[in-house]
Amino acid sequence: MSVTKRVQQFAHFDVLLVTAGIWFLAKFLRYVFPPLFGSFQETYAVSNAALGAAFTGFMLVYAAMQFPSGMLADRLGSVTVIIAGVTIAAVAAFALVVDSPFAILVVAMLVMGAGTGAHKTVAVRLLAHAYPARTGRALGILDTFGTFGGVVAPWAVVLAAGIPFALGASWRVIFLAAGVVGLALAVLFWVRVPQRVPTETEGDGTSGVEVNELRRYAALFRDWRFSAFALLTVLFAFTYNGLVAFAPLYLTDEAGLTAATASVLYSGLFLASLVQLVTGDLSDRVGRLPIITATLGLAALSLGAFVALTDVAGPVVLGIALIAAGIGSHGFRPVRGAYLMSAIPNDLAAGGLGVVRTLLMGAGAIAPAIIGAMSETVGFRPAFWLLTAAVFGATLLATILWVTDEDGA
Repeated sequence: MSVTKRVQQFAHFDVLLVTAGIWFLAKFLRYVFPPLFGSFQETYAVSNAALGAAFTGFMLVYAAMQFPSGMLADRLGSVTVIIAGVTIAAVAAFALVVDSPFAILVVAMLVMGAGTGAHKTVAVRLLAHAYPARTGRALGILDTFGTFGGVVAPWAVVLAAGIPFALGASWRVIFLAAGVVGLALAVLFWVRVPQRVPTETEGDGTSGVEVNELRRYAALFRDWRFSAFALLTVLFAFTYNGLVAFAPLYLTDEAGLTAATASVLYSGLFLASLVQLVTGDLSDRVGRLPIITATLGLAALSLGAFVALTDVAGPVVLGIALIAAGIGSHGFRPVRGAYLMSAIPNDLAAGGLGVVRTLLMGAGAIAPAIIGAMSETVGFRPAFWLLTAAVFGATLLATILWVTDEDGA
């Protein structure tokens, strides 16, 4: 392939790459905090409860930003919202570079939650407009970049531990690097994206929120197909977040595996995210509802086998079932975004997606609490059967939507 052809290919995918890079940074910032809890305790002498509450605050602010950021993108354009979000997150990261009280850490986490929360909903709209014929592929790449932000975060903590840092604890170098990368991505996004997607540089020119506009967002749910799909995503989010939160503990407590073995099997759940590259592209070719039904069905059957075989299967079989559940779960996510973008009117695209993402993230946020409480009252097995029932319900809804689909979506 000639150099000219490679340059042309980069020029075509530059919007995707820089948008995915920002999403990588957003997920990195989210998942770098839990591995740092031990370091935070040494630095600030605070309890696990205090750190857990701070991280919950981060996630709640992140979830709360989904609808406002989408609505602002409809009003002001995607470019403005994404640049503002990554810049805010970068500035919050810089606030943690020097020694400061624990209250500064908490405030910085909340601000990072707001900054990173402004990205995903708006990015889906942007990529749908930039790559209308390959939206599924673009969102598959976006989600894969984000997943690897979570993979890299723990390793960054390990590497930073051995770096002497003149301004304070060694972990602060992570946020210095994140802030620099964030600002660099903001500049690159500002330089490249408006040239390629000029329609995303402005919205309808207004900034206020009208009652009629809120009614238009609410009216989306009068369509039974849209409501059914929204419920489907909520059920999936409940299952996925409950599984991710407690799979390692389930494997040690219920299956009797060692912590090391459970960790290895758990990592396979995330490595399965590479399937997003395949399912996103495949949905562009064969339709979204068939892939949605297939991926949710795989997740449901695999999770059911995982729970049913807990007492009789060894780590290899349980690992295969867990990875298969991961393939189905990760495979569903980019196609979900592509389907929603095709189902929502263009002028309400980002705000409408923000409403759905707020619902599904709310369901995801309460899942660990419910599964944790059930594990202590009725046991882990019934709790995981509840997760299985939820994803089977999502599969049933997807099947109904597919069978009754008249557009071949």
